[in-house]
Amino acid sequence: MGLRNDADLIIKEAIRRVLPDEAVASALNNKLSKGGFGNGRLIVVSAGKAGWQMAKAASDILGDRIDSGVCVTKYDHVMGEIPGIKCIEAGHPVPDKNSFLGTAEALALVEDLSAEDTVLFLLSGGGSALFEKPLVSGEELADITSQLLACGADIIEINTIRKRLSAVKGGKFAKICEPAHVFSIVLSDILGDPLDMIASGPAYPDSTSCEDACAIVKKYGIKLSDEAKALMEVETPKVLDNVETMITGSVKNLCEAAADVCKSLGYDVVMLTDQLTCVAREAGSFMAAIAKTYASSASGSMAFIAGGETVVHLTGSGKGGRNQELALAAADGIAGLGNVCVFSVGSDGTDGPTDAAGGYVDGNTAAMLKAQGINIYDVLHDNDAYNALAKTDGLIITGATGTNVNDFAVVLVK
Repeated sequence: MGLRNDADLIIKEAIRRVLPDEAVASALNNKLSKGGFGNGRLIVVSAGKAGWQMAKAASDILGDRIDSGVCVTKYDHVMGEIPGIKCIEAGHPVPDKNSFLGTAEALALVEDLSAEDTVLFLLSGGGSALFEKPLVSGEELADITSQLLACGADIIEINTIRKRLSAVKGGKFAKICEPAHVFSIVLSDILGDPLDMIASGPAYPDSTSCEDACAIVKKYGIKLSDEAKALMEVETPKVLDNVETMITGSVKNLCEAAADVCKSLGYDVVMLTDQLTCVAREAGSFMAAIAKTYASSASGSMAFIAGGETVVHLTGSGKGGRNQELALAAADGIAGLGNVCVFSVGSDGTDGPTDAAGGYVDGNTAAMLKAQGINIYDVLHDNDAYNALAKTDGLIITGATGTNVNDFAVVLVK
């Protein structure tokens, strides 16, 4: 098979192996074997880009044991009705009125619960936007979120600020559920699996301080109203006694799955890192440098894998995402190499505000763009990787996958 066929197979199989269905089922069966959820009410709240998949898995296992539930997920991510669970699609990465509506419905379900009741809280990446009750206006929350995304703040910094602008983040949702017990199953989309940062930790004690939040605001020059500034000084819950949490997946699992597929295709695998965090363009240049080193010296087929989450500095008004920028930034470096490709993919199936999961480039990409009068540097400066990659058949389109465990980038030398 050719490089693109190999890439497509690696992407498809790696993502399939980290779908949350089996992990959620395993966590619930383990819970049921140890006594289950008692005799009280069982309320399901599922939030995040994998929200539908996780809620569906829970419904399949628990059936009529579920009293009621709400699932809030990203637009076009609901794949059918789930008995007893209302599904609402909402905005991501910037919350919208449906984010607030879905969260309000979830909060209504957990009001006035007793100590005999349980909230099954299914959480995945994207929950920071999708599960939200803001303490500032929706317009200001959207503006602050956009500022943080545009300045290159990492996900830890972004969520540190989000927690203080929200009535449900930073452990506050678990406080609202008291005295009910919260059994939380978490699909991790943050490096190192920090439970207080995944979806901004609605049901986990917050490890950050007001001092941390104020330092981030100062570092990036984030513009806040007086109301928002005051919220930066309000501390979040540091202890929660009513929560039990299980983590079900991470980018490490995604990289391991990709490595297994590469090996099955005859590649010797080098796992570079599962902690990649830098500017997307710089990561692309680095991956190209690896490709150049081994393109002529490798004794056999090789695959180099890096998992994590890069950031994009917005310098233009084009269309694209971090994975597309990473791939396109590698194109110049591997130009003319006939046995090399670089691709980068978001496991959730979307990359920024686009319908692409990521991007693919090989030794022909730069020449194809040049022949069409397209300068890669100019494209990257305008953050328009999507339209450039579309002209080289370099977009990776998977559709919504049902999982969300960060991104992975791969160099193949065949």
